[in-house]
Amino acid sequence: MADFDLLIIGSGPGGYTGAIRAAQLGLKVGVVEKNPTFGGTCLNVGCIPSKALLDSSEHFSEAQSGFSHHGIEVSNLKIDISKMMKRKNKIVKDLTDGIAFLFKKNKITSIHGFGVLTAPNEVEVTDLLDMKTKYSAKNIMLATGSVPTVSPALKTDGTNVLTSTEALSFEKVPKNMVVVGGGVIGLELGSVWLRLGAKVTVVEFTDKLAGSMDTQMCKELQKVLKNQGFEFHLNSAVTGVNVKGPGDVDVTVVNNSKDEKFNINADRVLVSIGRRPYSEGLGLEALGIKKDQRGFVKINDRFQTNVPNVYAIGDLVRGPMLAHKAEEEGISVAEIIANGHGHVNYNTVPSVIYTWPELASVGMTEEEGKATGKKLSVGTFPFMANGRARAMGSTQGMVKIIADADTDRVLGVHILGARASDMIAEAVIAMEFAATSEDIARSFHAHPTLAEVMREAALAVQKRARQM
Repeated sequence: MADFDLLIIGSGPGGYTGAIRAAQLGLKVGVVEKNPTFGGTCLNVGCIPSKALLDSSEHFSEAQSGFSHHGIEVSNLKIDISKMMKRKNKIVKDLTDGIAFLFKKNKITSIHGFGVLTAPNEVEVTDLLDMKTKYSAKNIMLATGSVPTVSPALKTDGTNVLTSTEALSFEKVPKNMVVVGGGVIGLELGSVWLRLGAKVTVVEFTDKLAGSMDTQMCKELQKVLKNQGFEFHLNSAVTGVNVKGPGDVDVTVVNNSKDEKFNINADRVLVSIGRRPYSEGLGLEALGIKKDQRGFVKINDRFQTNVPNVYAIGDLVRGPMLAHKAEEEGISVAEIIANGHGHVNYNTVPSVIYTWPELASVGMTEEEGKATGKKLSVGTFPFMANGRARAMGSTQGMVKIIADADTDRVLGVHILGARASDMIAEAVIAMEFAATSEDIARSFHAHPTLAEVMREAALAVQKRARQM
C-alpha cells in the first residue's frame, strides 16, 4: 500500500489549504516542507510580515501627520524598529505555528526536508542531516510557489542590493532607497520605509505602475503616492549598480523615452522585478513533466501535469501569483482526487496593492473590456463625496464599475481607497453570481459606510449617482 493518498510538496497557502481539505475528505495526507516552518513565502517572508510592517508604518504616519486634524497632539514621536520587527516576527510565528497545529488536528503527516520526484508515485526527501527517505503516494501535488526574479545587471548581496525578503528585516530606516520595479512588492515595501522616513525612488521599466491593473486607477494611485513623497521614473531601466561601500550604492538609470542616462545614489536598493516559479530541482525533468519557457509547469484544466497523478498549483502554474488563487486551486485538487469534481473561477480572482489608499481589482480592466469589442458602461464615484470617508479623513480615490452595456452584467470592479482590500469582496461575490450594476445599486448598503461608494458607482453606471 502507498504511504499516502496525497503527498504535497510545499506548505504555502495552496499546499496547506489543499492538505487540510484533502484530510477533511478522508484522504491520508502528507506534506513535505524544506523550511523549518510551514506557510511558504506568504506567511514567512511575504504577505503576512509585509502587512504587519505596513500597519505599523501606517500608525506611525497617522500619528505624525494625521492625528493633528482630529485635535490630537503628539510630541516626541519616535520609532523603535527593533520592537516593530519583534511584533512582525511574533505574528508570523503565531500563524506558522497555527498551521502546524491544524496539521496535527487533521492527522496530516508533516515531513521536513527537500522533496524530489523520483517516480510518478514516489518522492525522496532529504532532511537537514542529509538523510534520504522515500515516500510513496497515489497522488502528488506540487505546491512549491515562486522566488524573486533575478537580473544579471542587479546582483543582490542581501545588504546593499537586496530582495523583498531582506527588506522586511532592516535594522534601521534607510536614508535613500531605490526600488527597482513599480509593482505590488515594490510599492508596498517602498510605502513602509517612506512612511518611516526614507526617501524612496521607484524605477519602472513600463509607462505605468501596478502592472496590468486598470490604467486610470494606476494613474490615480501614482498621483496619490507622489503626493506622499515617492519619486517615480517610468519608462526607465536600471542598467547597473555599483556598490562603492556599505550603504553606498550608485544606481545607473536609463530613461527609454528620453534616451537619458543618470545616476541615483542610495544606501539600499530593493530589486522587485517580479517572481518566477520554483520549478527547478524537483525532479520534473526525470519524469518528463513539461514546463513552458518561463519555467511554469504545464497543466490541464484539472491541474494535472502530463503525468496524470502528479498535480501542480499556485505560483508554479499559469495565472496570477496570488495566495488566494493558490488556495482555491489546492482545494480544487483535493476535491478532484476525492470525488472527481473541483472548480476555480479565474474571472473573479481579486488583486490588491496594500498601499494607502489601497488599490483593489477584480475582473476586466477598461482596456481589456474594450479589447473584447463589447460595448461598455462605466460608472465611477469618489470617496471625497462619501460621509464616512470624510469622517475618517480618508477621501482619496474612487470606485470604478465596468458593466456590459447590453446586459448590465458587471465585468470588472476597481477600487482605490481606504479599505479597498475589504470592499472588493462585495464585487467578487456580485460577479460570482453574475450580478448586474442594478443589482448592486438596489441592494442595501448601511449608512454611513465606505461601502456606499460601491453603490454610488453602480448608480453611476446608470447615470443616477448622487454626487455634489
